[in-house]
Amino acid sequence: MSVTAVNDVNFATQIRKEGATLVEFGASWCPPCKVLLPILDELSEQHGEKLRILKVDCDESPATASQFGVMSMPTVIVFHNGEPVEKLIGLRPKSVYENVLAKYS
Repeated sequence: MSVTAVNDVNFATQIRKEGATLVEFGASWCPPCKVLLPILDELSEQHGEKLRILKVDCDESPATASQFGVMSMPTVIVFHNGEPVEKLIGLRPKSVYENVLAKYS
């Protein structure tokens, strides 16, 4: 598995209806977002098929970012069974993401 880029058009179809989906809202020019992507790749490798990880470029998909109230980047939203359940604003250590995902896997 890996991190999949999504946009305003295909976002809704990529959220898992069962299980966990982690969505990173960021931008290509955002330094903390660049630091976060390797962490998300590691999480993707660790969780395999149990977790889908998506990334949304806020500049390219402003409607999706607005829909979820993204004001700062990076923002990570965890969806469980298709519904947003956790929102983490700003870059956090990998362990924080692991702890949040443990609740929903």
